[in-house]
Amino acid sequence: MLTLRLYMLQRITALVMAPLVLLHLGVMIYAIQGGLSAEEILGRTQGSALWFAIYATFTLSIAIHGAIGLRAIAAEWGGFRGYGLEALMWVTGAFLLGLGLRAVWAVTYGAAP
Repeated sequence: MLTLRLYMLQRITALVMAPLVLLHLGVMIYAIQGGLSAEEILGRTQGSALWFAIYATFTLSIAIHGAIGLRAIAAEWGGFRGYGLEALMWVTGAFLLGLGLRAVWAVTYGAAP
């Protein structure tokens, strides 16, 4: 039952990530073609609750999706089972989420806490 729930959660996060990846790529293409510098990009994102919400959602989806994927790989290829497998998934997810949210905060509200 847990495996089915994790499978469904990974598919749901993929559905959330897909349009956000396209948005991110579109913004990058726009910034590159417009010749924007990193300073100009940060000037546009600083203090924006909208960009924070978009990229925080993206980061949360990535952390969940990646941790579940790594769990499957560790189980199939590494032979991990039980608590070790679950701990790997949770630690990986927390690590990815922490790093990602730190970057999102830095881009939208200034220096990372």
